[in-house]
Amino acid sequence: MSYDALHVFTHYFLSIQFAFAEMPLLEIAACASYALSVWLAARNNIHTWWIGLVGCVLYGLLFWQVKLYANVTLQLFFILTSIIGWIFWSRGQQAQASPISRTTRFEGASYFIAALAVTGIYGLILHSFTEAYVPFLDSAILAFSLLAQLLLMRRKIETWYIWILVNTIAIPLYASRELYLTSLLYLIFWFNAWYGLYRWRKEITQ
Repeated sequence: MSYDALHVFTHYFLSIQFAFAEMPLLEIAACASYALSVWLAARNNIHTWWIGLVGCVLYGLLFWQVKLYANVTLQLFFILTSIIGWIFWSRGQQAQASPISRTTRFEGASYFIAALAVTGIYGLILHSFTEAYVPFLDSAILAFSLLAQLLLMRRKIETWYIWILVNTIAIPLYASRELYLTSLLYLIFWFNAWYGLYRWRKEITQ
């Protein structure tokens, strides 16, 4: 390895190390809660819900600090769905999963247009009345996350395409606000979305 290459590598490594050292405890706690919640959900453990609630509250506070207000709204939505899920699991009312299906072209186009409309309207509100950071990109994450979650609840395969889009927007956005751990978490979610798409496409063709 040449001296220049070694210098660049060393500088890059030290920059990453410094960034993680300066990382706020709030982000570390929020990210850890999110990751643990996903891990427990994969193991069908009811504790996924209250730990997920903690993660949503912490991320709501974190996103408020960095002026990603649409992401704060998104955490409120996730809090609501987590409470509903927790209640259903506690009462043993988990229904058998419905089969995976596709949306019609009309449904897909309608949903996409609706998400774009929400992005534009909410982004304009944030731009006009707050000091939000990149309000339209922030609102896009909100609108398309809501759409992806609704499609996921209906077990529509298009949910994974939307999650891929959301994560593609979120990763550089969070990194630009120096939320490096969160950006890394969403990179993992990005790969997971591709894996989910692969698994669901395989199942839907059987």
